[in-house]
Amino acid sequence: MPTRAVLDSLIESGLHEIKRERSGLLLSGLSAGLDIGFGPLLMAVILTLSPGGFGDLTTELLLASAYSVGFVFVILGRSELFTEHTTLAVIPVLDGQASLPQLARLWGLVYVGNIVGGALFTLLAVILMPGLGVVSPAAFETIALKLVTHELHWLFVAGLFAGWLMGLLAWLITAAQGTFGRVALIWIVTATIGLLHLPHSIAGNVEVLFGLFMSAVITPLDYFTFLVLATAGNACGGAIFVAVLKYGHVVRGAK
Repeated sequence: MPTRAVLDSLIESGLHEIKRERSGLLLSGLSAGLDIGFGPLLMAVILTLSPGGFGDLTTELLLASAYSVGFVFVILGRSELFTEHTTLAVIPVLDGQASLPQLARLWGLVYVGNIVGGALFTLLAVILMPGLGVVSPAAFETIALKLVTHELHWLFVAGLFAGWLMGLLAWLITAAQGTFGRVALIWIVTATIGLLHLPHSIAGNVEVLFGLFMSAVITPLDYFTFLVLATAGNACGGAIFVAVLKYGHVVRGAK
């Protein structure tokens, strides 16, 4: 698909979402927050069952692939994910077809739905899963610690990269042909985020809440600090490195 056609398709998709009814956006965001939790949950199962751990190449690759599962569910299921809209909904604003208040409305509704959905999933998982014997509380703690035991500037800068990758995914998937191509792109991009342990605000919401619910080591301050800095980084990464730059190069005559 030509680059201009990709941009036009993104503008159309972004406008459609911006104009959606409030309840539809909120419910779609809630669904995405619930569905994305399966990725971190599978990560906890792998950590429980695997003889290796973080730092072991085979385990790391398995964990990254498991991490991508939730994104496959959300994106192919066409639920609203905040980090996709750091690019998708920004482009119509840059094109003058939507306003900043409309963008803020979309971001706010989708983000709240994502966070609440992730919290509900986490609550169900920590209640039900340990009783099934497939995941240990220690695995939940290990996953959370991987995200919160960093300097504050790391959370924001690494969040930039995660948002950049998610924005790039929103751009690339528009040009993808067929379900297999879409799944491959989702896996490549989100497994990269997982392998690099970059903070994705919505998937990370579930990961850190696992630790908050199951471990005395993770504090509410750890959780809120992570969420604020990861969200800010994700928003800046997708908006600046993908929406602004790619929109700019297309409207200035790219083929």
